[in-house]
Amino acid sequence: MNDRIDEIRTEAEAAIAAAPDSAALEHTRIQYLGRKAELPNLLRGVAELPPEQRGAVGKAANQARQTLDRLIEARAGELAAQELDAKLVEDRVDVTLPGDPPPSIGRLHLLTTTRREIEDIFIGLGFNVAEGPEIETVYYNFDALNHDVTHPARGRTDTFYAGPDVVLRTHTSPMQIRAMELQCPPIYIIVPGRVYRRDSDITHTPQFHQIEGLAVDTDITLADLQGTLLAFARATFGEERQVRLRPHFFPFTEPSVEVDVSCFNCKDGTTADGRRCPLCKGTAWIEILGAGMVDPNVFAYVRQHGYDPERIQGFAFGMGIERIAMLKHGVPDLRLFFDNDIRFLEQFG
Repeated sequence: MNDRIDEIRTEAEAAIAAAPDSAALEHTRIQYLGRKAELPNLLRGVAELPPEQRGAVGKAANQARQTLDRLIEARAGELAAQELDAKLVEDRVDVTLPGDPPPSIGRLHLLTTTRREIEDIFIGLGFNVAEGPEIETVYYNFDALNHDVTHPARGRTDTFYAGPDVVLRTHTSPMQIRAMELQCPPIYIIVPGRVYRRDSDITHTPQFHQIEGLAVDTDITLADLQGTLLAFARATFGEERQVRLRPHFFPFTEPSVEVDVSCFNCKDGTTADGRRCPLCKGTAWIEILGAGMVDPNVFAYVRQHGYDPERIQGFAFGMGIERIAMLKHGVPDLRLFFDNDIRFLEQFG
């Protein structure tokens, strides 16, 4: 009986070693260790053997089965590794080939491109770009910019407060004071960045973007402001554009003006088909920003840094990047900039 067990084990070992793939190995396992195989049947028949043979035959059969189980497990691992290597070679992908279909190329958001275009214009006019904190103190956001203590913008209904004397900045104008504290005149800067106010409708959002401008030097006049903004308007909206200044009020400029650009959608307020222009509402002018000459009271906060209002003058202006983008590209609703609708975003790039 033990001789037959040795024969079975020898045959099975050879078959296991010769199995070319997992399917053949499984067939060999069933042939030698399956329910109807000879070796398991020998084990089941040990009880029918004479008592003196049971121990030796049972031990030999168990050892043979255990040996074959180990060999099958080891061979299965070898075959799995071989099959994986073959599959990797067969399924190899050339990652240097272009995608199919070609992947879409990303693009800058319209607000980013508009901001960069505005920056390029003013850099060409001799301005530098400065940035400041979005979380500001009441001093820089209001006090040093000549806001009266009763000014409505100080109210919690208009401004986000992060503490008794800390706000989310309502404009980028605080960098006027911060920049003048760091640099003696002359100074020519623009300040782009996010600002925050408690507004939300088709033309206002709680968070939006502004660009502040400041120029301080000797013999600066309102004519310099008008010429600078005329150059900006023509670079942005076309060489035929004109600008006009209308009296207004801002706490940190005196005199203050609203700045309009001649309508680029019509002529004299009327479209080509004779209708009233919907963009300028028939006025032939479009408001684009606020500006003015820096109030001497503002210079008083930085007098020790060389800003003597008896010796220097300056102008300041502020514009909304969203408004410039809306006018230039015909965007009807400010909220489209923040909806992340791919149908809107793909129109610009």
